[in-house]
Amino acid sequence: MSIQPAFEPECVRHAGAVELVIEPRARSLGEFDVRRVLPSAKRRMVGPFIFFDHMGPAVFGPGKGIAVRPHPHIGLSTVTYLFEGEIIHRDSLGFVQPIQAGALNLMTAGRGIVHSERAGDDLSRTSRLHGIQSWTALPSEREEMDPSFVHHPADALPQLELDGCTIRVIMGSAFGRTSPAVIHSPTVYLEVRMPNGARFTLPDDHSERAFYVVTGAVQIDTGAHGEGCMAVVRPGAPMVLTATADSCVMIIGGEPVGARHIWWNFVSSSKDRIEQAKLDWAANRLGQVPGDPELIPLPDR
Repeated sequence: MSIQPAFEPECVRHAGAVELVIEPRARSLGEFDVRRVLPSAKRRMVGPFIFFDHMGPAVFGPGKGIAVRPHPHIGLSTVTYLFEGEIIHRDSLGFVQPIQAGALNLMTAGRGIVHSERAGDDLSRTSRLHGIQSWTALPSEREEMDPSFVHHPADALPQLELDGCTIRVIMGSAFGRTSPAVIHSPTVYLEVRMPNGARFTLPDDHSERAFYVVTGAVQIDTGAHGEGCMAVVRPGAPMVLTATADSCVMIIGGEPVGARHIWWNFVSSSKDRIEQAKLDWAANRLGQVPGDPELIPLPDR
C-alpha cells in the first residue's frame, strides 16, 4: 500500500508580477495520488506545457510500486523527471529504460505510441517515488510526426550555480546553457534549488512563464507561494523569486503552440483527430508494448 501525505497548498493571490495562481487537484493513479496542476479550468496551458502532475512523495511497502499499464498517446511529448525513486519505461517502439532521479525521459508520441510505467523488478524493500510528469503539446505541423523516445542521463543535463541557486536546465536554454533534449517549439524547463534567502531571476525570454513550488516557499513581489502552488507570471513582468525557506522550484514556459483539445491521453488541434484516436485504441491499432500486454481500456466518457 502506498502512503500519500495530505497536501494543502499555501497560495496567496495578489496583483503585480503574478497573473494567476493555480492550486492542484488530487487525482488517483490507483497506487497513489498525484497533484494535478495542468490542465486547469483557470488555465489550460503555459507555453507548450499542457499537463503537469506532481507525483508523490509516495512511500511503497515491500511488494508494492507504481503500475501504470500500457496506454496510448498522440500529439504530445511526455517529459518525466524524478527527484527520488525509479520507474521502468516500456513502449511500443521496443525501448525499455529505467528512469532515475535527475535524468530526463522524453517520449514524443506524434501520430501514436503506447507505453507503460512500472516499478522496477526489486520489490523486496520499501521504496519512494517523487517527481514531475509533464506533457508538451506538439506544434500543428509536427502533430503527426513519427514517434520517438530519448533518455538523457542526469549528468547530461547542464547545471550551474548562480546567486546561491543551483539550476538544472532540463529543456531549452537558460543562462547560456542548453539542454541536449530536442524541443519542437520554444520551451524552457528548469529545476531551481534555492537555499533560504536566495534570489532567482529568470530573464524575460519567453512570452509565457510559470513557477511551481515543489518544496519550501518563495516570494515574488509581496506575495507568498508555498508548496503545491503554480503561479503564472504576467507577460513582460520580471520573475524575481526570493526563497523564504530551503526550496525546490520548477520553471516552465515557452511560446504558445495554439489551442489544443485534450481527452484522456490524447492531445490534438483537431477534435476529429481525437475521435479517430479513440477508435484506433479500441481497435488495437496503436501498437503494443512488448512483454507488457495488460492494456488500459478506453475510458467510458
